[in-house]
Amino acid sequence: MDRRNFLRMGSLAVLGSLAAPSLALPDTVRGALGGTDNKSAVAAAMKHFGVTEADLKKVLTAALEKGGDYADLYFEHSFNNAVALMDGKVNNCSSNIDFGMGVRVLAGDQSGYAYVEGVTLEEMLRAARTAARIASSGKAGKPVAFKEKTIDRDRYSVVTPWEEVSLKEKMPYLQKLNDKVFALDNRVRKVQASLSDNTTHVLFCNSEGVTYYDYRPMVSYMAFCIMEENGRMENNYATRSYRKGFEFMTDDIIEVIAREVVDNTAIMFKAIKPKGGELPVVMASGGSGILLHEAIGHAFEADFNRKNVSIFADQLNKKVCNEHISVVDDGTIPFNRGSVNFDDEGIEGQKTYIVKDGVLTSYLHDRISSKHYGVAPTGNGRRDTFRNVPIPRMRATYMEAGDMKEEDIISTVKNGIYAQQFTNGQVQIGAGDFTFFVKFGYMIEDGKLTQPIKDINIIGNGPKALADITMVASNDQIDNGTWTCGKDGQSCPVTCGMPSALVSKLTVGGEN
Repeated sequence: MDRRNFLRMGSLAVLGSLAAPSLALPDTVRGALGGTDNKSAVAAAMKHFGVTEADLKKVLTAALEKGGDYADLYFEHSFNNAVALMDGKVNNCSSNIDFGMGVRVLAGDQSGYAYVEGVTLEEMLRAARTAARIASSGKAGKPVAFKEKTIDRDRYSVVTPWEEVSLKEKMPYLQKLNDKVFALDNRVRKVQASLSDNTTHVLFCNSEGVTYYDYRPMVSYMAFCIMEENGRMENNYATRSYRKGFEFMTDDIIEVIAREVVDNTAIMFKAIKPKGGELPVVMASGGSGILLHEAIGHAFEADFNRKNVSIFADQLNKKVCNEHISVVDDGTIPFNRGSVNFDDEGIEGQKTYIVKDGVLTSYLHDRISSKHYGVAPTGNGRRDTFRNVPIPRMRATYMEAGDMKEEDIISTVKNGIYAQQFTNGQVQIGAGDFTFFVKFGYMIEDGKLTQPIKDINIIGNGPKALADITMVASNDQIDNGTWTCGKDGQSCPVTCGMPSALVSKLTVGGEN
């Protein structure tokens, strides 16, 4: 299918409805995961993208004509819809379609890449020959026979696909969320309720003969509110995001998000900005996992270690923290925003222990780094769209549960803070230095939570903070908010989590 014809079809569909257009793949494709015949899914996906097995082999052959070690083709067709209400009135509504494919060639640690927004054989061959220039051995390679890849269980099976849901069917859930937030507290002055859904169809094949089709749904649901008390304004938000279809939209999720956003905003009226200093910090369960993700997780990505940028580059198989700590990056959690059936290099998603009992046991690998280190890929090769090369990325990164109760950990702290809700964070991968903004939390005084606090920075060093975790609670929790990770200009959906944990010493930026 050429891009001009594709866009013509897509434009007509968008004009007809703000739900995703009727270019979705048939049920035989979506249903082909979960241990059933993936061959029918791959065949249907090829038909949908307008390519044949012979075409794919010709393109792979062209990609290897300069002597590359490996080549892959990544086809993508995505639909994204978003709508938002401000105080019960629509203030944003959009729909987007994207379509194209990319060709990658690997030669040692180097990669050549080219993409096209149409999938005629001529266009694909041109992209393949461009990507092939990375290699210079002159010894042409050939792809092997295709073998369809299957998994035992689809990690994000869908009951009602978003392609089948109209804007009219979505609107009541936004209106209910808007009304519920207003009804919960008479101090609420403004409410924004938003819903976005995304469906991505991926067809993948490589020179090793691996082929797969993946149907990737995503939904994000959010409420933001502003409240007023005695002339003072405060605001906060609550979000949930999963790889689910329209079945995600229930009265229960409306109740959860509405109460959370109201409670999170109301507490801000009682909160103060505390004095700063070097203090023990108890990280609350759930969203505090952003500390793992930003301050430590990126430093475990294998490309940073292969290039000797990460502070952990020489720490593999060495003790890096308390022996009671294990850190996982997991692509297998059902319906999780960060989960993958297969990554974008044809590797099945898996659960990877980065740190096991205090020892750094694995980096997060793509194909390039796994070959460099002589280990198996971990399923972390991910990309933003077909326009980008896959690189090592996290999925759902979390710390496993310890054996203490949260209240017992808090009771050991004479003077410190309890960090509950995080927003922005930054980290220097090389040095490992980080800073995070804590939206709100509590003072800890004489072993008890006391005064609510807000708007503070936590500053530290990732490896040192990891080493300074002295106690870990049993209340492990994944935060299922709309976490999105940026790296090298690419954005990927992720999640994070952890149990409550005590970091013995961090710099807290508050009032002087």
